[in-house]
Amino acid sequence: MTFTSTSTATAGAFHYGNPSFDCEGVRMRARCRQLATVVSVTGDIDAGNLSCVADYATRFVLAEKPFILDLTAVNSFDAEALSLFYDIDGRCADAGVEWSVIGSQPVLQVLRASGTIDDMPVTASVPEALHHFSEGILARRRLLPLLTKTA
Repeated sequence: MTFTSTSTATAGAFHYGNPSFDCEGVRMRARCRQLATVVSVTGDIDAGNLSCVADYATRFVLAEKPFILDLTAVNSFDAEALSLFYDIDGRCADAGVEWSVIGSQPVLQVLRASGTIDDMPVTASVPEALHHFSEGILARRRLLPLLTKTA
């Protein structure tokens, strides 16, 4: 398993202070946003790089911060890679946070073929997932004053 930091801009997108990592042909980048941590993966996920992708992604699951796995730029996704979702689901359950996955067509095809698409928190886009998480935060904030009032 090899992590390599890439310092050159690709496709005109330079992310100062937020390098991407190449891992066995897959490029990954993590961004900590106000509402959630987003890990984006680009390339082909297969048995050869699955453990590297899982290690990189799960290390960004943080307590009290929802997690988004953005796989919209994944070109191919082996059926063996479904274990990635179970690893992330377990880590998020341990941390007590919600998570969501945004998949490309190859990822969604594997989820449908395996019959697990309904078991995973699949969302159409990163903005939609962020909106879902913000709604949950607002609902909890509305309950907080009710819990502190005394009769």
